[in-house]
Parts: sequence; structure tokens; C-alpha cells
Amino acid sequence: MISKSWGELQKMHRACRIVVDTLEVLARAAEPGVTTKELDRIARDQIAKAGARPAFLGYRGYPATLCISVNEEVVHGIPGDRRLQDGDVVGLDLGCVVDGFYGDAARTVGVGRVSDEARRLMSVTEEALHAGISMCRPGNRVGDIGHAVQRRAEAEGFSVVREFVGHGIGTSLHEDPQVPNYGPPGRRERLVPGMCLAIEPMVNAGRSDVRVLDDGWTAVTTDGSLSAHFELSVAIMPEGPWVLSEPCPYAAREAHA
Repeated sequence: MISKSWGELQKMHRACRIVVDTLEVLARAAEPGVTTKELDRIARDQIAKAGARPAFLGYRGYPATLCISVNEEVVHGIPGDRRLQDGDVVGLDLGCVVDGFYGDAARTVGVGRVSDEARRLMSVTEEALHAGISMCRPGNRVGDIGHAVQRRAEAEGFSVVREFVGHGIGTSLHEDPQVPNYGPPGRRERLVPGMCLAIEPMVNAGRSDVRVLDDGWTAVTTDGSLSAHFELSVAIMPEGPWVLSEPCPYAAREAHA
């Protein structure tokens, strides 16, 4: 667990803003007929234009700027020649680096006319993300975040992926602690001011089980059900959570312990 100063949080804010702005551009571009490779090119160009560098490209050998996961793909789908089709559910996961600090976020969008189930899955997963963020307050524990996510998702009959979790973030893409999207409250690490976490529920319409394809990256639901993924990076502030892609809602201060 690494606490960040006010100046370091400002760098993370810039990185997270670039990521979320780029995801908005990608969401508009995700139309029937576009290839996932083209979306990756757009992401790369947007990050370069903003003066940042991609966080995922080359990370543990990952070959692209963007992770694009379609329908039953949960996370870490590799861009290629696949063309999006009407009704697809597309997870867009992106990170960048600004002055040595990382930003990380994800969202899932529908292509054209999607099913009622897909719309409900995306809505509930985003609600689960914000339920987890609401727990990001000093004195709470990491387990409180996962419990809030799990409760919201399972209340609607969906399941939470266990194999992949959220994480600390800062000068590395993945820092301690791990942040599961499930489990009992009141457990694991205590939240303190200056801690930064990437909260990222992955929620399946069917069973929670996943498997990784032969490419070594793409995770899919074992039952072929749809999956959705939403993520935001959050700083624990004395007053509560700061979603780092947004302006700080609290009074500026020179540093946080």
C-alpha cells in the first residue's frame, strides 16, 4: 500500500482524465462494421495526442494499447480483424501513463440495438462499480468494497467474476492491495488517505466461471453468457472517495498523509 501526495494525485488525475476522455471517443466509434483493430488505433492516437503513453502496450508482453472484450469475453481481449456487429456488448479497458503515474478505467458499451438483458447487465455492473466506490472512505476495509459490489450484482441475479480483481495503482499499473469484487465486509486492508485503487467489477449474466483462451490473454465465460466490465481509479481522501478522472470534490490541499 502506497499513499500519494497531493502533487502525485494531480498527476494521476491527468492520466485518468485522458483515459476516460479516450473511452468516450471509443464508445462513439464502436459501431457495426468497425474492427477492434481500428478502435485500438484510435486509442493509441488519442493517448499520443494528449501527451501520454499507453499503459498496456508491452505490459507482460501484451500486444496492443486497448483491451477489447466482446460478448462472452470478460477481459483482456486482443484487438484484431473482428468487426463489431449490431447487438454486440463491448468492454473497453484502457490505461495511460503521465509523468510516471498511471490511470486506468474501463466501460462496456452496446453496439447498435442490444438486448434488454445486455442493457440490464451493463447498467447493474456500472451501479455495482459505484456501490464499491461509495465504500472508499478512511477507516473502511478493502472487503467493504467487494461486499458492496457483490451485493449489488447478485441482487439482480448476476454473478461476479472471482479470477480477476481490482488493484492499487500509482507509479505501477498494479500495486497492493488487491481489491476483490466479492467477499465479507470488514476484512482485508484498512483504507487510509492517499491510497489509490482501481475498482473494476466484472459481472456475468450467467455463471461466474471463466477460462483463458489459447492466446494467453482473452478470458471468456465458460457458459457463453454475456459479461460486462466497468472500472474507475479512485483516491481515498480524508473526506471520502475521489474518482480521479473527475475534479477533486474536496478543498485542495498541499499533501495527504
